[in-house]
Amino acid sequence: MPGIVVVGAQWGDEGKGKATDQLGDRVDYTVRYSGGNNAGHTIVVAGEKYALHLLPSGILSPKSTPVIGNGVVIDLEVLFGEIDGLEARGVDTSRLLVSANAHIITRYHKELDKVTERFLGKRKIGTTGRGIGPAYSDKINRLGIRVQDLFDDSILCQKVEAALEQKNHLLLKVYNRRAIDPAEVSAELLSHAERLRPMVTDVTRVLNDALDSDLVVLFEGAQAHHLDVDHGTYPYVTSSNPIAAGACIGAGVGPTRINRTIGIMKAYTTRVGEGPFPTELLNADGDKLRTDGAEFGTTTGRNRRCGWFDALVVEAAVTANAFTDLFLTKLDILSGWERIPVCIAYDVNGERTDRLPMTQTDFHHAVPVYEYLDGWAEDISGCRNFAELPANTQAYVRRLEELVRCRISGIGVGPSREQVVMLHDLL
Repeated sequence: MPGIVVVGAQWGDEGKGKATDQLGDRVDYTVRYSGGNNAGHTIVVAGEKYALHLLPSGILSPKSTPVIGNGVVIDLEVLFGEIDGLEARGVDTSRLLVSANAHIITRYHKELDKVTERFLGKRKIGTTGRGIGPAYSDKINRLGIRVQDLFDDSILCQKVEAALEQKNHLLLKVYNRRAIDPAEVSAELLSHAERLRPMVTDVTRVLNDALDSDLVVLFEGAQAHHLDVDHGTYPYVTSSNPIAAGACIGAGVGPTRINRTIGIMKAYTTRVGEGPFPTELLNADGDKLRTDGAEFGTTTGRNRRCGWFDALVVEAAVTANAFTDLFLTKLDILSGWERIPVCIAYDVNGERTDRLPMTQTDFHHAVPVYEYLDGWAEDISGCRNFAELPANTQAYVRRLEELVRCRISGIGVGPSREQVVMLHDLL
């Protein structure tokens, strides 16, 4: 019963899609278990670039069944737009399964997300404005709309009215916005019901039956460990649990079903939105990393903040997720640097620490302590085994392993599917 979880080990955008794609032809089910269309990943197959937001990367594999779990919040317009875009390019999406218990993002969730962020001003979080947080808030407040509600008109209308009875007061009296008509929202949601119906199933039962049959199930986290609402750099986090343990809750499988946890880390560090970022480079070096690495958000198009590799950030993720393997991406972007700084500790108010600070205050005050590793000038994009990498590149990889206390099993050396160096099999 091989259950594998793939999680970002930094602040997202590490290239999880590329790592899961390496497993794609040997995976029977690929499961999104958290987040919504605030996440995104780009996969290049045979020179074709695919940007995915809600759909699991397994949608591009003819063998794997793609699954959206109960822990995901779904914008139906985005979902069907993404499906239509893939179908127009010849990708078969008919295998997609959607949990009946997944929650729906409505028009009022998106409206509240945008006005709330504007209202916060300087205290803004950097949300994508796609309604993710408000949808999860309604889920916790037991005001949420689930996929299964679309198949009972009466229940759906009652739930939408109950949710908007509160929210319209907020929109009118606090944010000076127009009230939203519950009947219009219900009609919008019901317009998707019949198209959605064939995809909807008891995902928990399907996945557990698959694991019982010794099929390979890959659980694909959105965002990353340090954006986890419980374990990330709160409040600058997402509204769900992308950590490995979240796969159990977001897909309905027990912890003993998970055999392997794979962390994805970039050869440097990036972040989108607000929040602490000790190694951030606000200079020409940061601009070069952004340009060479094409560091622009798949979902938002926003410039990613760029900085050097932070071993403390990744080591904390290794610990909390119990990673068995790491996959290192975008190593080719570092070609051409004479020396490459790596953060090995922080100075916090005059005291050195080699662990992530416990408090938000200390993390905001953390100053990186760097170790400088020799760089390399060679183009490594054509390397396909570890021995082909330049000596300094190999030394960089091995030093990262030591610092984060986990083996690196795969290395991305370019954007295409085949541009990978594998050290250990991920299955």
